[in-house]
Amino acid sequence: MKPSTKLTLVKLLHTLIWAFFNVVIFYFLYAVIVNKIDVWVWVCIALVAAEGLVLLAFRKMCPLTLVAQNYSNSTKPNFDIYLPEWLAKYNKPIYTALFMIGLGVLIYRLVWG
Repeated sequence: MKPSTKLTLVKLLHTLIWAFFNVVIFYFLYAVIVNKIDVWVWVCIALVAAEGLVLLAFRKMCPLTLVAQNYSNSTKPNFDIYLPEWLAKYNKPIYTALFMIGLGVLIYRLVWG
């Protein structure tokens, strides 16, 4: 398989995982805002925590980025994923902030109710 084909497959997988975590984070936000604290809220938290541990283990870098580096010399923020450059560049701070807002709302709901 050609390196460009391998890079395309890595980018596709990376984008699908990114989309999955969008669903997770936005469901989490929705659930805490409408006060629908159910088992899925806790599953979302566990999934995001697991993703955070993976990123910490790989020095704040997605393992798929490391794989993609084998097939590209690009230094663009979106060389390894099908996202606009600005979103790929600021992806972690944006989604971390959204998740932290959700945690804040969840804590409010659990404590003050």
